[in-house]
Amino acid sequence: MVWIDCEMTGLSLSDDALIEVAALVTDSELNILGDGVDIVIRPPAEALETMPEVVRQMHTASGLLDELAGGTTLAAAEEQVLAYVREHVKEPGKAPLCGNSVGTDRGFLARDMTSLEGYLHYRIVDVSSIKELARRWYPRAYFNSPPKNGNHRALADIRESIAELRYYREAVFVPQPGPDSDTAKSIAAKHVLPAP
Repeated sequence: MVWIDCEMTGLSLSDDALIEVAALVTDSELNILGDGVDIVIRPPAEALETMPEVVRQMHTASGLLDELAGGTTLAAAEEQVLAYVREHVKEPGKAPLCGNSVGTDRGFLARDMTSLEGYLHYRIVDVSSIKELARRWYPRAYFNSPPKNGNHRALADIRESIAELRYYREAVFVPQPGPDSDTAKSIAAKHVLPAP
C-alpha cells in the first residue's frame, strides 16, 4: 500500500503547482515500511503569485511557505519518491495509492510525476470514503474517531491517514477472520443484482 500526500498551491490542475510530496509504504496490516520520504518542491513564481489567500495562510501557518525557496525540482522529487516506493514495492502496478481524498493527489501525480503515478495500481484506498460511510452507517464510530492535528504537512497528513484507517479497521470492520465461506456466500446471494 503506497500512501502519498501532496501539498499544492491550490486545487486547479491547470493553474496550481505541487509544493510538497510525501510517501510511506505499508504492508497489508498497515505497518510502515522504512522511513518514507518528504520532499519540498520549489514552484514556479507564477504559481505562488496566484495562490489563493486561504491556501497562503495555511502554508504559512504550517511553515511550508518558508521552505519553498530551498525546495527541489519536480523531477528530483519524483526520483526520490519512486526510489523509496520501488525499495518496498518490487512489482509495478500492484500496490494501490492510499490516502485521504487521494483523487486530487492522483491528478497532480498524473500531471507532474507520470512515472510514479504509472508505477501504482489503478485502484485507490481512500480513507475519506470509509469515513463518509462510517458517518452514515456507524455514527458512533465516526464521532469518536481520533482527532486530527490538521497541520497540512504531507508526511504528517499521511501518518494521520494511516492511524485513521487503523481506527476504522478496528472500530467498523468485522473482526478477523470474518464470516465463514457459507455465511459470506449467503450474504452475497442477498445482494446479487438481477440480470438485465
